[in-house]
Amino acid sequence: MGMFDYFKSSYPLPEAFMVECQTKDIEDFGIGGSLSHLWLDPAGYLWVGNYTGTSTLEFIEEDDPRYSTKFKWANHKWVPTGKHGKWGVHTLTKYVEIYPSQWDGKWEDWPRLRLHFKSGKLQDWEEATGG
Repeated sequence: MGMFDYFKSSYPLPEAFMVECQTKDIEDFGIGGSLSHLWLDPAGYLWVGNYTGTSTLEFIEEDDPRYSTKFKWANHKWVPTGKHGKWGVHTLTKYVEIYPSQWDGKWEDWPRLRLHFKSGKLQDWEEATGG
């Protein structure tokens, strides 16, 4: 199972999709998503957060008291830079399928919605559940 992106809509979609949703269709590098947060605004534009430069990776050296000899792979930490992320319209042109993050029913009945974006603007949508 690959990673996914979070999707939230303020655009009027069917009720089952007006909750936190997920998608694996935004990114094209084969892992299914990058854990990005996406928002569909009331006008139908898709927004994505960009957090580039908001933190840096610090490597913990062996002479540091925080260094772990047991978990050498964990000898790093993210340090905030004080910069804030920015949101911008994602100029995506493709079909994207979303589904609610939480579902209590059978996998086969999990609600799915297929969205069509052109240059970041929603063109139309159709329910894709069960097929």
